Amino acid sequence: MDYLIRKMKKRDMKQVQDVAKTSWSATYEGIIPMDIQERFLKTVYSKQNLKWRLKNTTFFVAEINHRIVGFANFFQVPESGRVELGAIYIYPEYQGAGIGTAFLRAGIDQFGLRELHLNVEKNNQIGMNFYHAKGFEVVAEYDDNLEGHMLNTVRMVLRLGK
Repeated sequence: MDYLIRKMKKRDMKQVQDVAKTSWSATYEGIIPMDIQERFLKTVYSKQNLKWRLKNTTFFVAEINHRIVGFANFFQVPESGRVELGAIYIYPEYQGAGIGTAFLRAGIDQFGLRELHLNVEKNNQIGMNFYHAKGFEVVAEYDDNLEGHMLNTVRMVLRLGK
């Protein structure tokens, strides 16, 4: 399967919103109630927030035949200089095709990283399995409140040793 990893453009926002909605629904079914998912997505993936993220963070998309099939968002924490993977979502039918790995490579190359940090919901088995397979290690666990719903969040780090 041929895909292109590139920086997100303003014209991609609607397709990114669609990927977010579809992949969140598939990923968090039975973990996060649908009404909370919808409220979260409406805010975090609003046009206004996506415009801000486009300007202030590193946002990659995966494209197949001019269709966005996934995205990854990296950002640098100003206080520490640490780089975080804020989101990586791919349509379920395209998972396992190497796109997630390509997103990680793109972020690592973009920032010249020694470490990459992220948070993932402990019950998100797709995410947990992917990050473990890529060499991420659990460094902490904590409870997180998402719109009144408690999540079991796992803090992970990938140490690259450059």
